Amino acid sequence: MDCRFSTTALYPIPFKLNFTRNRGVTLLAHSRTRRRPPKNLRYPRRTKSPPDFGVNLFLKKTSTSTADPSLTEPMDSKQPCLAEEGDEEEHGKEQEDEGGEGTGICWDADEVEAISSLFQGRVPQKPGKLNRERPLPLPLPYKLRPLGLPTPKKHIKSASSLVVSSRASLSNQVFKDPGVLIGIAREIKGLSSEEDVSVILNKWARFLRKGSLSLTIRELGHMGRPERALETFCWAQKQPQLFPDDRILASTVEVLARNHELKVSYNLEKFTSLASRSVIEAMVRGFIRGGSLHLARKLLLVARDGKRMLDPSIYAKLIFQLGKNPDNHMLVARLLDELGEREDLNLSQQDCTAIMKICIRLGKFEIVEGLFNWFKESGYNPSVVMYTTLIHSRYTQSKYREALAVVWEMEACNCLLDLPAYRVVIKLFLALNDLPRAVRYFAKLKEAGFSATYDIYRGLIRIHMASGRLAKCKEVCKEAEIAGFKLDKDTMSQLLQCEREKRFRI
Repeated sequence: MDCRFSTTALYPIPFKLNFTRNRGVTLLAHSRTRRRPPKNLRYPRRTKSPPDFGVNLFLKKTSTSTADPSLTEPMDSKQPCLAEEGDEEEHGKEQEDEGGEGTGICWDADEVEAISSLFQGRVPQKPGKLNRERPLPLPLPYKLRPLGLPTPKKHIKSASSLVVSSRASLSNQVFKDPGVLIGIAREIKGLSSEEDVSVILNKWARFLRKGSLSLTIRELGHMGRPERALETFCWAQKQPQLFPDDRILASTVEVLARNHELKVSYNLEKFTSLASRSVIEAMVRGFIRGGSLHLARKLLLVARDGKRMLDPSIYAKLIFQLGKNPDNHMLVARLLDELGEREDLNLSQQDCTAIMKICIRLGKFEIVEGLFNWFKESGYNPSVVMYTTLIHSRYTQSKYREALAVVWEMEACNCLLDLPAYRVVIKLFLALNDLPRAVRYFAKLKEAGFSATYDIYRGLIRIHMASGRLAKCKEVCKEAEIAGFKLDKDTMSQLLQCEREKRFRI
């Protein structure tokens, strides 16, 4: 029987066979030119079904036990196993005999231990506190919080008043609210002389905290009621939630010292050794504001001898007050030397400006320059007052060009000039005989809404007379008269003399 088979070859193969006789014959035809596929493609690995739970496929049990043999027998002959040392050579020879058809994998003891631990349960943890107490889980309402972010606590001050009132209790709103504490002082001021401050303070006792009444006591001092401030302090001493507190004590001492109601002890050394720094500084500030400068200076000397370092601002305030009297210039010089010896020099802008003004009076211009340079090197920006003080210092030394450099620096910083600054700058331009700039800054002064002072008018009149511009002189004189100023005799005589000279020239 003629038949034709389909093979992998590129051409058909005819056969004449009797298949009824040879049914078990299988014919295969291969091309000699086709390359044999690699072994991994000729013998692909079969997909294995997952093992039952608890079956360890990587270890061989060497001990004979009565366990279920189905758990110890491998599910496939090609399953990886741990080879023993004696069987390694035989296993290698079997793989070579099979033509590399076996896919057995040998595992190390560490790898087997790591893999077997995955089937034994939880991985052992590092040694430590295993039986530590964990926090309880949050209740259900916190997990089911509605959408929307709450207001952060650090921005709670910028939130609306309704949000603040809903979060803070009433006592937290009252004990540090300046409006409420000043209102308490006004209520105390309105009491009659027979009534005690406890009538008002008992109503607010549950809302107050330590340090709250310090603002109330200071406000009573500004109102001129030092006796009520002392009564408030005595009432606070009886409240355990309010006293002891150095803030209330310091405020009371400052108010009494300012109003000359403080009884000073003769033994100041003992007082400074027992009192805190804030109380000593409050007493010195009270003496300075009250005009008792000798007591303030004495307390500073006692504190220095007792190695109690006070704030440098105390020295600045005392120097400014003492410098107003020319008889105290020697004492001011000593205080300046003491302040210069301080390493922790921490002065505010107002304190630096006050010291610079006093140093100009004393003629200590190097201290003025040093303070200004120190303030700028500290990373602060000078204000218009400090610039004006430095310009005035250099103007007093007749250093007009150096003062003009400060004016350009102030203009570069976009610093708005006030009336004292305009006065100093116009005086500087008049000293430089710079009429155009003096007139320009005079126009800026009027555009800024300021009213020129008499010395500005007089300086402009004189510089116009020096340049021979009599028409402009008369215009400025008329403007000064409208402003309410009357020219002095010297200026009027100079103006009349200039008019006569002009007539003679004509």
